[in-house]
Amino acid sequence: MKPVVKVCGMTREQDAALCETLGASLLGFIFHPGSPRNVSVDFAASIKTATARKTGVFVKQSASEVLKIMSMAGLHYAQLHGGQNVEFCKAIGPDRVIKVLWPQKYESVIQLQTEIDRFAPHCRYLLFDAGKSGGGHGTSLDLNIFTKINIPCEWFIAGGINPDNICQVLEAVEPDGVDINSGVEAEPGIKDKNKLQTVFELLNG
Repeated sequence: MKPVVKVCGMTREQDAALCETLGASLLGFIFHPGSPRNVSVDFAASIKTATARKTGVFVKQSASEVLKIMSMAGLHYAQLHGGQNVEFCKAIGPDRVIKVLWPQKYESVIQLQTEIDRFAPHCRYLLFDAGKSGGGHGTSLDLNIFTKINIPCEWFIAGGINPDNICQVLEAVEPDGVDINSGVEAEPGIKDKNKLQTVFELLNG
């Protein structure tokens, strides 16, 4: 089965519409002032979708702030991209949480597996990203780590996924979903139509 596709970093209505038309299942809206793709709640609320589900990316907000933004913007999921704990996930609602983990952050596979096992029961998806924090920086994950861990829930892979490497990534690790952002951009926050079309053509094979 082909993976679920999430395109993150929506900043323009036309990009959101294009991604949904091409077949994206999730659209990501970043609520973090430090990101070049940061958007307002009003912008996220203005994007209406027919089938794609809207995801908010949160870093430093409290659980109550996340819930308020989700309600105001009509978001289906909260992608927790900071140091949020299990109690935070429970407050949002496990069926609405995408919890981000950074494999490179951990000193051992055992530590990473412990975190996976801790969060998996309280999330709809786990998302594995490159680096040790943040996202949208275009660097890739070491795919070998996925041969050493057990992931007991559905999960996404992120980190520098683009038209040139997406087939290699999918063949190597077979994730339930892929999260693409900078790899399909002309510049931060501006999606590249040709790159997006190529990715979906490759996925649809």
